[in-house]
Amino acid sequence: MKQLVRIILIAILFFCFGFIGIVQGKKYDFNAIAFYTGKNDPAHVSFVKEADKWFSEISKKYHFAYQSTSDWDNLNADYLSNYQVVIFLDTRPEKPEQRKAFQDFMENGGAFMGFHFSAFALTPSSYSQNWDWYHNWFLGSGEYKGNTWRPTSAVLKIEDRKHAATKHLPGKFKSQPNEWYSWTNDLRKNSDIRILASIDSASFPLGTGPKQHEIWHSGYFPVVWTNVKYRMIYINMGHNDIDYESGTNRELSFTFKNKIQNKLIIDALLWLGEN
Repeated sequence: MKQLVRIILIAILFFCFGFIGIVQGKKYDFNAIAFYTGKNDPAHVSFVKEADKWFSEISKKYHFAYQSTSDWDNLNADYLSNYQVVIFLDTRPEKPEQRKAFQDFMENGGAFMGFHFSAFALTPSSYSQNWDWYHNWFLGSGEYKGNTWRPTSAVLKIEDRKHAATKHLPGKFKSQPNEWYSWTNDLRKNSDIRILASIDSASFPLGTGPKQHEIWHSGYFPVVWTNVKYRMIYINMGHNDIDYESGTNRELSFTFKNKIQNKLIIDALLWLGEN
């Protein structure tokens, strides 16, 4: 009888510790790495700090590993081999070897999420359009053409209800305040680009100026899209409203304070992280 009890106890211990080991050893669904610069424009710095905290928080709920770095030299094959998803929170890589590593990563099945300024390119500027693969073929948008000002909310229209990033969203929703970009390339004419969301006409006039060309009264402006040749998504949001005028640089709005907009970003990220 004692021998039987001992066997049962040993079996229970093995079961318990074995179960704990499985739980502790369970891998994350995917690993995401965010690159950022976090300098210059206070609105972009504000967004980077907010995004870094938000992604860290939701990673626990949605069971993915999240890390971030401002060292763009980490954009190399060895470092990227540890990750399935790359996020650009503000800028883009500038060195040729960094750019090649990113292109290789994407062309070999990697996934990408880019926000707002990560698509910016204007010649001449500090971010010239000197990377054709990225701006003309991968993003498809070409150069920056213009923007609205001040950062204001917009009514966004879902253009594609079948994509994983948008299928759980209402047909229209109001965004957080943002500086909206326009581009030199018409994405509707690119067969590789799948536009997921655009600015609805109910948003016009969009922007408050004071410069008149920074107030949009009409037009077609995509704000979320994917390139079907890659596992990627670009989201134009990522510029918080800042009190520039008084010199305080106080934050007047936050990007991740909108449940519907957050749902878009979360579902997009989970789609990117699928095996």
